[in-house]
Amino acid sequence: MLCTIGDLIEDVVVWLNSELNIGSDTDSVIVRTRGGSAANVAMFGALTGTPSRFIGQVGNDSLGEQLCASLRSSGVDVCTVAEGRTGSIVVVVQPNGERTFLTDRGVASQLSVFDASHLAGVSIVHVPTYSLALDPLATTAVQYIRAARTAGALISIDASSTSVLRDYGIDRYAELIASIGPDVFLCNNDEAALLNVDSARPMPGAELTVIKRGALPVTAVTAAGAVTEVATPPVANIVDTTGAGDAFAAGFLPTYASSRNIEDAITHGNLIAARVLRSAGATLDVK
Repeated sequence: MLCTIGDLIEDVVVWLNSELNIGSDTDSVIVRTRGGSAANVAMFGALTGTPSRFIGQVGNDSLGEQLCASLRSSGVDVCTVAEGRTGSIVVVVQPNGERTFLTDRGVASQLSVFDASHLAGVSIVHVPTYSLALDPLATTAVQYIRAARTAGALISIDASSTSVLRDYGIDRYAELIASIGPDVFLCNNDEAALLNVDSARPMPGAELTVIKRGALPVTAVTAAGAVTEVATPPVANIVDTTGAGDAFAAGFLPTYASSRNIEDAITHGNLIAARVLRSAGATLDVK
């Protein structure tokens, strides 16, 4: 079972039909969806055949109830604390595809309850850096990571966001990852550059560093320095990049955990990510 720890929030995705007219109107298409990096990975996993569980905190409000119901309807085992106010993120997508995030995480970072029973049957624990940046969630997430590792689970960390990394502190973050020692560390090109990670310098402390590079080949580097590159197949009719990295994780991790075949895992990750690129928001297209 794949278990994710972190955020379940509302995504308000705004597609601008022209450049933003500051101080005036801009014609747009606006879609509300269930979001949050940790929740996305659990949902994509469940929808593509991997038993999945989500651990997190939502508000004690109708939005939180709706988001939990949406996640359950996708087949995810939802383990949440309901207290406070559910968060939202506005994703502004410019005509060139560039995305800007306006973030109000609500109580997503307030999880302080550790329940070891939530790790029953879990073989993979995936934690976005969003879940490691602020307490009490950060401390709780590390508790789950330590307990899961003791039970033999594969541990995965996603770098998540350059702004979150900068706010946390690059040196401090490197120390955190070294202390966790994840089996898999996922990042994109921008995050890799900020962390000084590339094919010659994997993330210190990680057994495997995976660098997602958009349309360019995915690069994976072991702690020993062995490099694997897998071409990213072209995707026609890209609608939105929101959630593509989460979908990659949901495809990569179960394959890698079961086989340790890096090339197969990247191929499966790319396959699921392509389906998200062809859909609106963090959702899968219909095959």
